[in-house]
Amino acid sequence: MEKDKSKKYYEILTSAGAVFAHLGFHKATISQIAKEADIADGTIYLYFKNKNDILYQFISYKTEAVFKKMYDAVSKGNNAEDKLRNLIKCHLDQFQRDENMAVIFQSEIRYRRDIEPQVKDISKMYLELLSDIIEQGQIEGEMRQDLFVGLAKRFVLGAVEGVINTWVAADGKYDLVSMSDPLVDLFLNGLKGVK
Repeated sequence: MEKDKSKKYYEILTSAGAVFAHLGFHKATISQIAKEADIADGTIYLYFKNKNDILYQFISYKTEAVFKKMYDAVSKGNNAEDKLRNLIKCHLDQFQRDENMAVIFQSEIRYRRDIEPQVKDISKMYLELLSDIIEQGQIEGEMRQDLFVGLAKRFVLGAVEGVINTWVAADGKYDLVSMSDPLVDLFLNGLKGVK
């Protein structure tokens, strides 16, 4: 199967994202995705094996794009606090910019066993990024030395996912990015050491 990552490939992924987010993965059909992309049903099979392959490729494509932006945002931080703020703001911004991606990531992928390894890889990358930030914060003396990093990074990830879930459930009716500073302030007030 030829996947040359052409313009058509990305148009199909974008169309699939809209259909999956609107109807849910199980109710979505190849025909509906083709209609959204304004192509014949058979054209999809030039790029993808089946609907599951489309979802898998959608997740891979979006993950790569979002993590590239996250790593770039974190690298611009001067210290652990800046890096944490940049990471959370970027995370929320990317999901707000692509509501279809947000819906799919929050409501579809976390419950699917067939893509569980892919989801674990995504979580692992994010948790490793958080570990680096928290460990840097401990070295800088801005975060408590007695923190169990494994617990702290899961606390951060869980809280961010919770904020995104609430925003998705509210149909994106408020500014998700505006939650980034209050969220980070909540983390840091619980993480900062005594000066």
